Amino acid sequence: MVQKVALLTAGGFAPCLSTAVGALIAKYTELSPDTEIIAYKSGYQGLLQGDFFEVTPEVRANAGVLEKFGGSPIGNSRVKLTNAEDLVKRGLVKEGDDPLKVAADRLVADGVDVLHTIGGDDTNTTAADLAAYLAENDYGLTVVGLPKTIDNDVIPIRQSLGADTAAEQGSKFAQNVLAEHNANSRTLIVHEVMGRNCGWLTAATARKYHEWVKEQTWVPEIGLDSRAWDVHAVLIPEEEIDLAKEAERLSAVMDELSCVNMFISEGAGVEAIVAEMEAGGEEVPRDAFGHIRLDKVNPGAWFGHQFAEKLHAGKTLIQKSGYFSRAAASNEFDLDLIHTMADLAVESALRGEPGVIGHDEEDGDTLKAIAFDRIKGGKPFDTSQEWYQELKKEIGQA
Repeated sequence: MVQKVALLTAGGFAPCLSTAVGALIAKYTELSPDTEIIAYKSGYQGLLQGDFFEVTPEVRANAGVLEKFGGSPIGNSRVKLTNAEDLVKRGLVKEGDDPLKVAADRLVADGVDVLHTIGGDDTNTTAADLAAYLAENDYGLTVVGLPKTIDNDVIPIRQSLGADTAAEQGSKFAQNVLAEHNANSRTLIVHEVMGRNCGWLTAATARKYHEWVKEQTWVPEIGLDSRAWDVHAVLIPEEEIDLAKEAERLSAVMDELSCVNMFISEGAGVEAIVAEMEAGGEEVPRDAFGHIRLDKVNPGAWFGHQFAEKLHAGKTLIQKSGYFSRAAASNEFDLDLIHTMADLAVESALRGEPGVIGHDEEDGDTLKAIAFDRIKGGKPFDTSQEWYQELKKEIGQA
């Protein structure tokens, strides 16, 4: 019998964390009301420090309230349990300690039978490391993960929690920002969308925004022209970017409409930017996982500068929708997906079945607990999909 369960959320925010925490609490209350629940504060950091919330009867009664909010009520952090040097530096473990053992021992000390992790590929690969350590050392704990990433780039999971909401919110962000297209003549607007290695979110955001444009009534006779409001270019990591060719195409758009609107993935063209930085002797900033700090590299600004010169832009506006999108409350699509996955996560945990819950693309999109050793990040966006090719055709980029 599962007597005690622990929850944690980790990594960057996505529009699913608060909902997922509430959904797990509600499902345990329904299926196993006597199971005690705690929630570690600030992800793996709270686990290492033994810092947690207790899920009281009041919390159980109000679990549904959590789905009305974005962010994570229990807090996040970026902690890699196999990066001992970083954890020592941050004061989370002592010199010479094995962080995996510290975490495992803490779970035992706290009396935890099941750990639920809610996070992206870094969170779940860390969970995989922990699950393997627990199994190899006979700790007898079950780890069950839920896949969170607005990039929708977890292998082999069809759809990550929160990604659809993030695309919808990015479209809403653009609906206001792109209204600036005629605040000055020859305006270049670069909408930078999150997505380190995967262009899915940028493409999905552009698609939702483009569909919004098509649904509106326009009055071009007085300048309210759908062509000026629409997306004119989508740049993603999976596709080679020919700056000269694209600039030539967009120059015609600028000359005709006096504006150009671009949706750019934050991971697009990073190799070229990093090469330029290294050639200039600059240090490339990286996080604890070894990822390039894209906020420091700033691809949107780099592309904005490159295209502004080539398009003879009178004004360049760089806008990032990431924090607006990723901290939103879940939309209806994600609410349904989260509750479906959370239900299975609890059922799997009560059976003692570990893994990450998701629709397995390598097994006919079957919803199941997928073994941790099959979970990987960096799934590329499939640019051959009909909806994406149709989008590019409609905006003149095909």
